[in-house]
Formats: sequence, structure tokens, C-alpha cells
Amino acid sequence: RKEFVDLYLNYVFNESIRKPFEDFMQGFLRGCPARRWKMFLPAELQIVLQGHTKLDWCLLEKNVVYVRYKRFDSTITFFWHVFHKLPEEKKKMFLAFLSGSDRIHVFGVEYFKFTIEDPQAENPDELYPSASTCSLILFLPR
Repeated sequence: RKEFVDLYLNYVFNESIRKPFEDFMQGFLRGCPARRWKMFLPAELQIVLQGHTKLDWCLLEKNVVYVRYKRFDSTITFFWHVFHKLPEEKKKMFLAFLSGSDRIHVFGVEYFKFTIEDPQAENPDELYPSASTCSLILFLPR
């Protein structure tokens, strides 16, 4: 039985995907030559490819640019008050809503800047917050 299980696992996790993985690896290495990746430790390479997972949310707040708002407007103050009370998972969901990813690029949160803008709606109570993920703009009605 042990030999059967070992052979079966080898087939499922290695043999059955060998050709698709080789095709993927060939394409990947064509765009990203292996010699460039050898300078990274595994943890560093993961950050380069996936981004940072641990974030300094206070630093993120300091990097925001405000359009038609001031830093101490009541809407902004309430927004950050509520944001900082959210659990980590919800903060990452906000980041995904804003940017399309729940991670910050390799340069780190100190270089991640986004904008909070007042959409100047006639009736802001009828408007939900929205985001432009390409421009990193959060449209936050008053």
C-alpha cells in the first residue's frame, strides 16, 4: 500500500503536470532569466513577485494626498478612525478595493501613495465610496 500511495502521489504532483510546468518554466525564464533571480533569497524573491504582506497602516495614512479635502476635515478624521479599528483582514480588503491587490509593491508602503478625493456630489448621501484602481484614487463622499 505504501508503495502504491507513493507512486500515486508522485504521479499526481509530479508526472501529471510535468509538461505544463515545463512549458510555463520555459516562458517564465524567457522573460525573467534565472541568472537574475539567483541573487535573491527565497523570502526576498517572494516579496519581489508578490509584494509585502505586513503593512504599517499609520505610514499608509501619512502618505495620502487629499483632493478637495483637508487632512483634518471631519469626513477624513472619521474615515481614519474607523479604518484603524478594522481587523487586519478588513484593512487588506480595503487595500484590494483601492488598488486591486491586498499587497503593497516591492518598494514598500513608504512609497505607496494614494489619493482620497471628494467627488462633489449634489447629494453625497446617495453616493457610495468608489475607487479608481489604476490611479489609486478613493472617491469618498462627504
